[in-house]
Amino acid sequence: MLKTDNALRINNEDNVAVALKDVKKGEVILGISALADIPKGHKMAMSDIQINENIIKYGYPIGHATINIEPGEHIHTHNLKTNLKGVLEYNYEPNLSGEMQKREGTFMGYKRPNGKVGIRNEIWIINTVGCVNKVAERIVKEARSKFENKGIDGIHTFTHPFGCSQLGEDHIYTQKILANMVNHPNAGGVLVLGLGCENNNIDEFKKVLGNWDESRVKFLVAQDSEDEVEEGIKIVSELVESASKLEREEVCISNLVIGLKCGGSDGLSGITANPLVGSVSDRLVEYGGTTILTEVPEMFGAETILMGRCENEELFGKTVDLINNFKEYFIRYNQEVYENPSPGNKDGGISTLEDKALGCTQKGGTSNVTDVLDYGESVNRTGLNLLKSPGNDIVAITALMSAGAHIVLFTTGRGTPVGSPVPTVKVSSNSELAERKSAWVDFDAGVLLGDISMTELTDKFFEYLLDLANGKTQAKNEISDYREISIFKDGVTL
Repeated sequence: MLKTDNALRINNEDNVAVALKDVKKGEVILGISALADIPKGHKMAMSDIQINENIIKYGYPIGHATINIEPGEHIHTHNLKTNLKGVLEYNYEPNLSGEMQKREGTFMGYKRPNGKVGIRNEIWIINTVGCVNKVAERIVKEARSKFENKGIDGIHTFTHPFGCSQLGEDHIYTQKILANMVNHPNAGGVLVLGLGCENNNIDEFKKVLGNWDESRVKFLVAQDSEDEVEEGIKIVSELVESASKLEREEVCISNLVIGLKCGGSDGLSGITANPLVGSVSDRLVEYGGTTILTEVPEMFGAETILMGRCENEELFGKTVDLINNFKEYFIRYNQEVYENPSPGNKDGGISTLEDKALGCTQKGGTSNVTDVLDYGESVNRTGLNLLKSPGNDIVAITALMSAGAHIVLFTTGRGTPVGSPVPTVKVSSNSELAERKSAWVDFDAGVLLGDISMTELTDKFFEYLLDLANGKTQAKNEISDYREISIFKDGVTL
């Protein structure tokens, strides 16, 4: 790594440098005069690059030059094109990390009867079908006014349009996500609210839900009730009474599950925020905890790094399927997926999907991959898990929450207010964003461009996350009550 106050060459093999602030034409970057204005987060050529020659960043190709490029030229979508193509064959070439440091520690959480641990003690209303969304919202509104400060952390519902007229996998996906929400340990009590005539009616949903604690999970069919709102508030009252008796207990940090997500990235995301989250992921794994990395399309171009970190050949095979099956999903709809699709990412300096992926996957740190999960599955192995989900922000954070994440770490260089049903911690890649959108951003990783070390900031961030888990603080999405879900859809609606 070679760094000055205005630029960074991430890897010694790189033929580009990243501007750390807006650079004017003629300004010198690492000994080379800029031939054009280089916006912050964007790339500048550090050597002659011939047409079709690979452009190297993070030590890996992020695409190839479409014209001859001189040292000092701005490199972006106008002269750089992806190398990615369709379904590929891969060989298992293990590149496993060594034995990690073992750590021990505790936090104060809520023990659930099924052995899981929660970091919040909330009442959730889970709708089996979108038809009862407004009923649920009325129940929540009235219940909040009645049961405020009654020994629980909040009462929430999460609207969605599904649960009826869905076929095949879409119907199964909806049931799995909702069932995982009912079983999520951050909920001390759950009211499952149905309409009565939907595909995913409560009797059918119970078949997917499995065993449940009758003091924690209750059901209401709106069509069977004379006044569904009044009945719903009565049930919530019972749930509040039961949940309010629960108290935090000392539990091992190994119980924590943290989801890893990025969105609205910029050219600094892979230099500051994502590596910081990766360092925190490794730290939690050292404590015996669990992290979950998703956004499969944003692994394209960096997938071999993750494949090499799979603990065994079976997991390698699952990771190959994870990548290629998602490519086939795009191909099935005749969609070009290999050029970076996001205007915000491009504006922030990310030129190709490889460029995005090599920054994105750093959120997984250096830990070995211990499991690969299908969409709608829950974690059952500690360590770093890979999860099938698209990169769409709300779909991905819903998938992470559904898989068991107590907290989602969401890195961003552009900013977003979005939140999942669990604390969704925004980590900014640059300090300007953290200052400008302080109501959205929880933690500033941009300070890594200053004098603070990665180890120091990891210590500080991990301490913040333990305070969050202990209930000493709230994420900004909790404070603003920004809590949303979106369920993946890939089929016919009747």
